[in-house]
Amino acid sequence: MKLIKLVTSLLLFISFNFYAQGEKMKEKREQIKTMKIAFLTSELDLSVSEAEKFWPVYNAFEEKEFELKHLKMRSFIKRLRDGKEKLNEKEAGVLLSQIENNEEEVFLLRKKFIGNLKGILPASKIIRLKKSEEDFNRKLLAQYRNKGQRRE
Repeated sequence: MKLIKLVTSLLLFISFNFYAQGEKMKEKREQIKTMKIAFLTSELDLSVSEAEKFWPVYNAFEEKEFELKHLKMRSFIKRLRDGKEKLNEKEAGVLLSQIENNEEEVFLLRKKFIGNLKGILPASKIIRLKKSEEDFNRKLLAQYRNKGQRRE
């Protein structure tokens, strides 16, 4: 489970790190989002009624999760890079506390998201959603790796 979280985090960090590099990356992020929507739609087999309720909740969750996981985390990493000198123990402790708080916010966001989904989807589809998200991330990572191997 930890490996999946690590790979997912790494994948998302890499893909969204590129996002900061310009419009081309913004287009790439939209392309990935479109692929993800198609993949999840296929995997979850949502009814029209479920889809109408699910997608607004899911999109709002993903937007907030992106903000917490990537934009805030990027600011933490930038602070580390900008500080050419090493952080003293107090500064490191403060930064670590901020990172922990951010990770807790992500956890609470996901918990609230699942609670919201319980009123929209049956539990079996919520479980399938989690598995499908992980499958999509593995598929995306495999594509990324294959592209890198072709360039060498």
